[in-house]
Amino acid sequence: MLEIAGYIAAVLIGVSLGTIGGGGSILTVPVLVYLFGVAPLPATAYSLFIVGITALAGSFAYMRAREVDYRAALHFGVPSLVAVFLTRSMLVPALPDTLFSLAGMAVTRDLFIMLLFAALMLAASVSMIRRTKPIVGTETRRAKPLLAVLEGVVVGVLTGLVGAGGGFLIIPALVLLGGLPMKQAVGTSLLIIAAKSLIGFTGDALRVPMDWGFLATISALAILGIVLGALLARRLRPETLKPAFGWFTLLMGTAILFKELLHHTR
Repeated sequence: MLEIAGYIAAVLIGVSLGTIGGGGSILTVPVLVYLFGVAPLPATAYSLFIVGITALAGSFAYMRAREVDYRAALHFGVPSLVAVFLTRSMLVPALPDTLFSLAGMAVTRDLFIMLLFAALMLAASVSMIRRTKPIVGTETRRAKPLLAVLEGVVVGVLTGLVGAGGGFLIIPALVLLGGLPMKQAVGTSLLIIAAKSLIGFTGDALRVPMDWGFLATISALAILGIVLGALLARRLRPETLKPAFGWFTLLMGTAILFKELLHHTR
């Protein structure tokens, strides 16, 4: 029963990427951990592959429509690529099994990953729920490449640690710091997510045992979801879907936070 729910969730991950350009990847690790029983550390590696392949498939339509800004992708993406690769190949393997103790509770590496993931889910949910005026007309908006580089590094480290694409951080950065219109920011974000996720995955491919059949199945379902999401986006406004997905992410993040804390304080 849990596996069936997991397969359905894999499709929903792609639907989210196809409709609002992000958000779905934040669910990949919880789906792998709680519905398929994958341990947190390998789940982050699996997530990088699934998210990367799915985002790459979704970016093709934007590239054909010339809705990808390759210069902005370089400013933001290259620092992010370097950061995620170094994080997966050097920082993550160096983390000890027990990081520290807090109020008598041992904070293990797996607990730290899940708590960090829950915190990111809560942050992502707030950004999706909060109703802000859409940003349009970027002709007068000046690009800020240095800030884009710095945020690219931060997002790359977070992606390396928890295996999420970080679209909810990348898209606002491309609009506000890169000066891109929203649709172009979504297409550019998908390309960045694909590149940094797959490059981050190479840090694990030879080190972590991979169930390639399982990865192919989940990735195929997520790609199906991104195709469905793109079709759905033509009928429904992303602005109406985004808050609903945000509330779902908020509930998931809160549930993970309490589950992990209660489990480790017993």
